[in-house]
Amino acid sequence: MLEGFFDLNMMRIFVSLVMLGLASLIDLKKREINDKLWIGFSGVAILLLFVSPNFWIALKTIGLSMIVAPIALVLWRFGIFGGADAICLIVLAGLAPMSSVTSLQISPFTTLENAAILTIIPLFINLGRNVISMIQGNDIFNGIEEESNFKKMLAMFVGYRTKNPKHSFYMEQIIDGKRHLDFSPKHAEKTSFCYDYDVWVTPGLPYVLYITGGFIIQIMYGDLIFRLIHTLGF
Repeated sequence: MLEGFFDLNMMRIFVSLVMLGLASLIDLKKREINDKLWIGFSGVAILLLFVSPNFWIALKTIGLSMIVAPIALVLWRFGIFGGADAICLIVLAGLAPMSSVTSLQISPFTTLENAAILTIIPLFINLGRNVISMIQGNDIFNGIEEESNFKKMLAMFVGYRTKNPKHSFYMEQIIDGKRHLDFSPKHAEKTSFCYDYDVWVTPGLPYVLYITGGFIIQIMYGDLIFRLIHTLGF
């Protein structure tokens, strides 16, 4: 009966987009998300489960989607992204389990896979930023000692030189009093932001932004990896 008042799948998608939008805005502004947000939307996920026309099928679908939970927790423990991002993926699996507005193939990992692919975009943004800076006559490697051309080229993709490193991580280290590029992995929760002036940094964008983008691609386009495999004829 309730299904006659609203499309449950679309309701799940709408609520999920609201959660992801709020989480993205909060994370961009404060770089932390209060657990109350996840608790509140977890409650909504439970409510939507109980108003589902077929409770057991809905529960089975959510259970299948929760396969992503241990993967998210492992990625969090290794510092690939923060605890809030892991919780976000888990709550999202409960809110909109494998939801889409198309009939294209998706899986419990689709949002995470799509999000991982989106992390490539900042590499080209960094490159463009560095090229523009060089065109403007700035010596972006001034003061960086004894680095190979390969490392300098890699640096142009991984980060950029800035005088205002807000919410970014150091991409330099001092060795024997000299400045060198540092490409070591940055732990999402244990690495401090950079506060120095005129240094190389790597951007610290909230991973929830990629999750949001990955989910939007999921509902509109499906699984990017599946689509690529299909396009290549495998």
